[in-house]
Amino acid sequence: MIWSLQGLTALVTSSTRGIGCAIVEELVGLEASVHTCSRNENELDKCLVDWKSLGFEVFGSICDVSVGVERKKLTENVSSLFDSKLNIFINNVGVYLWKPTVEFTAEEFSTLTNTNFESASYLCQFSHPLDLKAPGAGSVVFISSMAAVISINLGGSFYSAAKGALNQLTKTLACEWPKDNIRTNCVAPAFIRTPLTKAKKKCLKSVISRTPLGRIGEPKEVSSLVAFLCLSVACYIAGRIICVDGGVT
Repeated sequence: MIWSLQGLTALVTSSTRGIGCAIVEELVGLEASVHTCSRNENELDKCLVDWKSLGFEVFGSICDVSVGVERKKLTENVSSLFDSKLNIFINNVGVYLWKPTVEFTAEEFSTLTNTNFESASYLCQFSHPLDLKAPGAGSVVFISSMAAVISINLGGSFYSAAKGALNQLTKTLACEWPKDNIRTNCVAPAFIRTPLTKAKKKCLKSVISRTPLGRIGEPKEVSSLVAFLCLSVACYIAGRIICVDGGVT
């Protein structure tokens, strides 16, 4: 059973495509019950239908996690669905804006910080009392970025800073929450083959040239690590920022 999540519940934010979608399927494959959310109703509905056809137990709701009232509603939905028990919280949501630092507007800066950092912080607060319902099973995993570990000149200074804040939150909660039987870790991918990277083709050549493996990553190569960190066999791993980057960092 150390290689199973049977009987455990999970919340994964923003998982209708790319890494998030792979994480949902990984957790369900290990027999967890999963609730996910998305701002895009059409994408969410399609994914729920697809998952159901595969026999996966996945639930979903519409939510923009950058909006406070929607975050609160999401947590209430999850609490009701799982009878006030949440064992796993995966903060996958994230947005990226590619432009020189001096060209950022106040609105763009707010969008980056609210979505990439503030939402994760508040959802942790909301999820905390639910995690306590299952001593020893609580696990929080943040999805950060290689850009929060090393400096890269790709026009993402505020994105890197917000993800860097997630890294520090990971380490701090890993010291604060063990008394509540909750472990906290962080996975920091480099470029992964997702719909988002298709819009970054100009950057990919530079990144691939710096990757010892000579390629960008696949969503499954991130999701498998995320799922591992939620397993009981990983119970002595806490406060770590683990890069999935083909050796770049």
